[in-house]
Amino acid sequence: MLLHFAAGDQTAPYGCRLYTASRMWLDSPEAADLPRLLSDLTTVVDDSIARADAAGYRWHPLGPEASLVNGGDMNLPEGAVFLGVSVSTLDSVQGDWYQIAARLGVGQSGFDLRGQGYARLVDGTALHVDRNPHAPVGRRGVRSTKTIEPDRISYYNPDEHLTSEGDERTRQVWQSLKELNDTLTGYLRGRPV
Repeated sequence: MLLHFAAGDQTAPYGCRLYTASRMWLDSPEAADLPRLLSDLTTVVDDSIARADAAGYRWHPLGPEASLVNGGDMNLPEGAVFLGVSVSTLDSVQGDWYQIAARLGVGQSGFDLRGQGYARLVDGTALHVDRNPHAPVGRRGVRSTKTIEPDRISYYNPDEHLTSEGDERTRQVWQSLKELNDTLTGYLRGRPV
């Protein structure tokens, strides 16, 4: 799971710098059910906020109290703001990690596995990244509910309803990620570090 933040930096492209804090799960029953894992994280966030409010301090997902993450950019510059949350998985349209890994052939490695990522941003944007190492050149692997090409003259977004597409599990991932992002956004929006 990744938490994304940004802070102004005049030396960076576009005048801001992206910061990402992360938490990884090793292979476990907890990690095998992504929608439930995300829902459980939302409960952890709600509980952490309530405990902090009751104790009279401001909780932050980077800690030091009840941190959601354990790697990446753990120290943010003053003024950093929350952008959204994302998650990546080696489960893909080809099957879950175990099924796919079992089918790796001679001369193949983990780099031949597909993977995918889901992201929800504070403005409501949902992004899906399909990491397909064998995709034809030019194949678009990023889909977004809002255009990622804002300079286009005509606007048509075939991915506008991205979060309602796919199988039941995929829709559950989107819903659970939305709930986690909405909870974090509701608490962190307008509260720079």
